[in-house]
This record gives sequence, C-alpha cells and structure tokens, in this order.
Amino acid sequence: MKLQNKKMKKLFAIFGLLMLFQTGFAQKEKILNLQTFDERKLHFGYYLGMNYNSYKINYLAEDDASIVIPPTPSEFFIDIKESVGFNLGFVVDYRLHKNINLRFEPGLMSNSKELTFYNEDYLNYPAYDGTTNPVRKISSTFLHLPLLLKLSTDRLDNIRPYVIGGVSYDYNFSSNEKNKDDNYAGEFRTTTNNFMYEVGIGMDFYFYFFKFSPSIRGVFAINNELVRDENRIFETPVGGFEIEGPWTGPIDFFGTRGIYLNLTFE
Repeated sequence: MKLQNKKMKKLFAIFGLLMLFQTGFAQKEKILNLQTFDERKLHFGYYLGMNYNSYKINYLAEDDASIVIPPTPSEFFIDIKESVGFNLGFVVDYRLHKNINLRFEPGLMSNSKELTFYNEDYLNYPAYDGTTNPVRKISSTFLHLPLLLKLSTDRLDNIRPYVIGGVSYDYNFSSNEKNKDDNYAGEFRTTTNNFMYEVGIGMDFYFYFFKFSPSIRGVFAINNELVRDENRIFETPVGGFEIEGPWTGPIDFFGTRGIYLNLTFE
C-alpha cells in the first residue's frame, strides 16, 4: 500500500507541475486562440494516457458464514502488485451550456496486476499444501465507455480549468468469468461486465490549431467483480466439511480502483 501511495503521489505531482508550467506560459500569451471553439454544439477529439489500477478488497467479518477468513481485519490476506497501463480512445463532446458539456469518451485500456495469496494460519488448507502456486497474474484489456459531465469555469485568456465526473461501463475481455477452471486449477476469475464511477480535474489549453486538455481522474468500481470458486468438500479426522476455498472464501468485495492520466486533443 505504501508503494501504491507513492506512485499515486508521483502522478499527482507530475500533473501539478504540468498545470503550473502551462499556466505560466498562458499568462504570457496575449493572443486568444480558437476564440469560437467552445461555441460549437458538437465536436470531437481523441486521447492518450496512462492508468494505474489496483483493487479495493473488503474481507468477511468473523461471524460471516466463511470457514477461511483472515485472523484479524488489519492483516492483509492478498498482496497486490500493480503496474502502469495505457489508455487510448476518442471524445464526443456535446455543449449543453456555456460551462457544461456532456462527453462520451469510449476507449481501450490495458493493465496488469499480480495477486499473492498468503496467510500462515491457513498453510494446512489444500490451497497452501506446497503444491499450489499462491500467485495469480491478471492481465486485463477492457473496453471503457464513460458518460461524463464536464463543468468548466469561464475562460481566462487561453486556459480554462474544469472538473469532470460521471459513470462508465467496462467490458473486460480477459475476465475468465465463463472459464470452468477456478483457483484450484490456477485461474482467478472476475466479472466481464462492470460499472464504475469516476471524478477528476483538468485544464483546457487553447493553442493555434487545437485544444489540449490534460486531466487526472479517480475511477472506482460500483459492483463486486469477484467470481467465486466452486465449493469443495474436504475430509478431516472429525469428518468432512465444505468450504468455498481459501482464495475467494474470505473476500466480501473485490473491485477496481485506479488513477487515469489522460492527454486529450480536440
């Protein structure tokens, strides 16, 4: 978690420096570029960017119907190793008001994560008998379909700050949801169809031929993305018992959370 927070701070720092640089440049610029650009009812653009996705994981409480649970709420049962991914898409912008725009920004996103399942208190369960790999690598490519409202201030010379937010639908091409193999066969599964909400800030910069709009956003899952393992029956000296499995059994909620840094050209 400390590593993730450091990377998030670095992304915010880079975005802040970019804003300061462009603002300083814009204050020296006296010629107004693209003066009638924002009067268009409809316009288009495209974006390139980076994403840093992780997962929010909530565990079941001790009184829930789960045999395999973390011993304490503060102890991590799953360690997540994230990496930076890439965004690519286009923009459809519809002007509702001089300060309000409705935006549709479909795109393709890719990223990868590595999950390591560990807990010394449960090494005797079949999942941790020394023959099963506790690491799951998740490489995801998904279609991202956000519908957003962009709320802008009045233009100041060649800059215009804004906030943006809305909801999105994500189709995960690499979810493994319909795969019959689960974690007992080494496959970690998530849902294919997911819903998110996202909020962010950005700045429009008006140049001679185009408008450049960097933004940074937080993206958060609404639905639980976990596909649970099939129940298994195990024999013990005092009889058999059924558990869902030590991989997905302790998990109550498993959903995407991430940061997107987009560079948009309109």
